[in-house]
Amino acid sequence: MKLKFKKYVSSFSTRKMLLAVADGFILIAASLITNFLLSLVGCGIPAEDLIIPIVIGTICCFAFLFIWGAYSKMWRYFRSRDYLSCVFGVVCGISATWLFSYILERRIPFVFLFTHMLIGLAGICLFRLIFRRTFIEMTEIGHQSSQFKRTMIIGGGTACRMLLTEIKNAKKSPYDGDKISAQFTPICIIDDDRNKVGSDVMGVEIVGTTADIERFAKEKEIEQIIFAVPSAVEDERARVMEICSKTGVPVKIVPFIGNLIFDEKTPLLSQVRDIKVEDLLGRDPIKFDNEDIRNFISGKVCMVTGGGGSIGSELVRQIAKYHPKQVIIVDIYENNAYEIQQELVMEYGDKLNLVTLIASVRDYYRINQIFKKYKPQVVFHAAAHKHVPLMEVSPMEAIKNNIVGTFNVATLAQFHLVEKFVMISTDKAVNPTNVMGASKRCCEMIVQYLAQQNDGRTEFVTTRFGNVLGSNGSVIPLFKKQIEQGKPVTVTHPDVIRYFMTIPEAVSLVMEAAAIAKGGEIFVLDMGKPVRIVALAENLIRMYGKVPYKDVEIKFVGLRPGEKIKEELLMNEEGLQKTANKLIYIGKQIQIDTNTFAMKLRILRDSALKNNEALAVAALHEMVPTFVTPEEFNKQELEKHQHAADPQNATVKEDASQGALAPV
Repeated sequence: MKLKFKKYVSSFSTRKMLLAVADGFILIAASLITNFLLSLVGCGIPAEDLIIPIVIGTICCFAFLFIWGAYSKMWRYFRSRDYLSCVFGVVCGISATWLFSYILERRIPFVFLFTHMLIGLAGICLFRLIFRRTFIEMTEIGHQSSQFKRTMIIGGGTACRMLLTEIKNAKKSPYDGDKISAQFTPICIIDDDRNKVGSDVMGVEIVGTTADIERFAKEKEIEQIIFAVPSAVEDERARVMEICSKTGVPVKIVPFIGNLIFDEKTPLLSQVRDIKVEDLLGRDPIKFDNEDIRNFISGKVCMVTGGGGSIGSELVRQIAKYHPKQVIIVDIYENNAYEIQQELVMEYGDKLNLVTLIASVRDYYRINQIFKKYKPQVVFHAAAHKHVPLMEVSPMEAIKNNIVGTFNVATLAQFHLVEKFVMISTDKAVNPTNVMGASKRCCEMIVQYLAQQNDGRTEFVTTRFGNVLGSNGSVIPLFKKQIEQGKPVTVTHPDVIRYFMTIPEAVSLVMEAAAIAKGGEIFVLDMGKPVRIVALAENLIRMYGKVPYKDVEIKFVGLRPGEKIKEELLMNEEGLQKTANKLIYIGKQIQIDTNTFAMKLRILRDSALKNNEALAVAALHEMVPTFVTPEEFNKQELEKHQHAADPQNATVKEDASQGALAPV
């Protein structure tokens, strides 16, 4: 018994002991004040009888305050409901005092005990209120105001409890001052389960539902919000993020549960990150069969052209996870190639057999040399010029790099008996209105042309997806730079819509396609609803805590050369075929006239090599019959849009500024 008591006493924190001493002082003072006030009206008690309320009353009140949990709450989290523990403790303590006075036959008048109870209770509650609002807040402001931020947590589940545990443990350690887990002061919790409202998680109150976020953010002077529902679907996440954006408070997010790392070395708080636009795509994260990919990649020599680019480097990262025999990075831009090389060396060391080569896919003999020396079994062809306006100015370069480069790598892959060749295409290849899109469509035709030849063992496959968030040339980095520099955000046209996906999703599509391909397919990803670029800009502005059109202007600068109003993913003549993955479809292979295709391709190549722009573009139109002018395409699309917006013909579409990302 003595050991248990000693262990309990030693576990008392200094602040809790100080609170107990303060309560004792308040109760003693309350006895004296009560007797003084009652003496003024002739109802005081003799000095020798004061020993009972002073000594016994203080001990009893302290005991019952402890029993009711008045000392079990951290002061910073003490809330209105917790004052009930003080009320019950003092009432029970004074009642016990009266009982003791009865037993000792030195009865204390009821008026004395009642007045003593009121004054003591008022003093104890007032002390906690004042101390919490002054001492603690002044300590935080004076000590590390920039480090400890008043935090609202959305979600009162397991993730919330884990976060609070880490925060609580960090506060106890004097060595955690610089750690991320010490940067949060939980103030309140939001949860849409109305049955939880009014309860608490580890002493932090659940104050309301997501509809109350904006109100409590103002009332409680919240400085940051953590969205702690890793299992939330995208629609729900987008809805909550839209509400949070109205508070003007920075929002951090716990990643999707499938992306979380659960081990002792990686605390949950270290995985909390700033909200990104890709968190608001309006669909569930795309999942792929890692087992299929592992069986396909493991133990094989894999080559990635354009391996230093946005897509290529992510391809290399994901390939490295599946224990390949060797990874070969081929890129003409040495800086990018060096960066991904060093990243992989730091992560894997000697465990990954990595080769980094500087070479151009235009150089047939250099690429042949690489195939001959390293004998790759799988080739991912990501090397390409992708910037639409720049390729409109220099169309010959798109033809040389994209078309000739693809022909070189693909034919050499066939000659050297590569098992699979995976070409990365784009939605801009569908009914192209620009040289870049037409060149990628021609690349698709080359891959299908080779797939139709049955004299080789190589399986050729094309993967097609939309815009990639965060890639080189992506619109998001441009918008961010404009907002940070206080400049207007430039959008080409209010009706421009695009399909979006993240880089890991795009690369996972490529890997999955390579794993399940039989040869000749064009794999198309169901990327959900397209997104209005203007809505994307508006939400990015809100994420910076600013108001679109008020704090940050949005300027419409007109469509760029070769740009479409909207983009498609599937040619009309291709049709769709389902795969085992419900988000991946296969476009029907188009039969190509082998007699005329090679001749047209030779004319196109020769025109580009001569740098004859007019002749090269004309040859590209001849090569790709669906290649139309952007003016013609956009005119048709705008007419469709105006027709859809006519209330006599269809329901007016929701204003882009009202939806989370206003999908069409």
